[in-house]
Amino acid sequence: MPEVEVLETGLVYRNPKPHLRSVHAYFPSVVVLSEDEFLASMVLGSAFESIDCHIYLARSTDSGRTWNLEGLLYGGDPNRPTSETCRISLVPGGEVVAFGARFDRSNTEEGLTNPETLGFVPTELFLFRSGDGGRTWSGPEFVDPPLVGPSFEICAPVLPLEDGRWLAPTSTWRGWDGECPNGMKAIVLVSYDRGRTWPEYVDVMDGRERGIIYWEQKIIKLEGSRLLSVAWAFHEPSGEDLPNAYSISEDCGRSFGPVRSTGVKGQTLTPLYLGDGLVLSAYRRTDRPGLWAVLSLLEGDGWRNISEAPIWGAGMEGLRREGPTEDMSREFRSLKFGAPSLVQLPDGDIFLAFWCVEDCVSNIRWFRLRVR
Repeated sequence: MPEVEVLETGLVYRNPKPHLRSVHAYFPSVVVLSEDEFLASMVLGSAFESIDCHIYLARSTDSGRTWNLEGLLYGGDPNRPTSETCRISLVPGGEVVAFGARFDRSNTEEGLTNPETLGFVPTELFLFRSGDGGRTWSGPEFVDPPLVGPSFEICAPVLPLEDGRWLAPTSTWRGWDGECPNGMKAIVLVSYDRGRTWPEYVDVMDGRERGIIYWEQKIIKLEGSRLLSVAWAFHEPSGEDLPNAYSISEDCGRSFGPVRSTGVKGQTLTPLYLGDGLVLSAYRRTDRPGLWAVLSLLEGDGWRNISEAPIWGAGMEGLRREGPTEDMSREFRSLKFGAPSLVQLPDGDIFLAFWCVEDCVSNIRWFRLRVR
């Protein structure tokens, strides 16, 4: 039976002088530019939902073992308070694309979500592009979505397909006052012109009839025309997390099949397809503390978990919620780790990056994993 082995760990970024200034790091994504050169994006700010959260880049030239912070990718709208986030991907032709969102922070005394409605601040989707490995960028190019969110979630990069379409996984989110004309659901935006326009969307997971919200959706390629979508499933009436959900597309993302349970009890699941039906996922576990990896086997449309391994925080206290929640906005603000990013390396090993609070500072930590 295959198992996950932890080989090495280190830091992509940690505030070098936390005794002088508050700088915390969140929401990493990583692309492999060559055997030696990796590029990472992240959000740096003085607090988890602070108005000064902006997008920064770091680079490694030794296969991810050491990193240099290169600076700001995007500092927001100069005419009003905004914060931003993004995920990066490498698309055919060698272009690096940052798919992200700019959040209106005009109400400087509030966070990103409204505790009364679970509504979100106004959101604008955007793209940045780089043709030289992330050294210079063009953008932002603002996305005109084909439906009203009114707000949208950013948890996954653009996924380019062999037929030239680009897919952008996201989820609709209530506006600040609670309005949500299309309901909170996991969707994928579709572009036919390399992200210049996004005229279509596809419903992926819609749990409105059962009171289920699907957050942090990721979509990856399987074999042939098959795609896999996974998401964190939250049952809003009871305030409880359900096992992570999945759905399979048999037609390259033009439609998605029934929503099923992975049996994995956690949040913010990120999958990586290893071939022959084997999926490696990293996730914030809810029944036990810490970030965990799970190996699962896709057998047709079925999902079978075959082994698991703790990666970080398995013996730490205060990393998981005990029982249901009555205030999801407060839960977001109390998180201590999450948002794993997974990439397979040229030698077959796996590079994992995620944010975590260590010694009162949130940093971006990496692990090198191997499946045996």
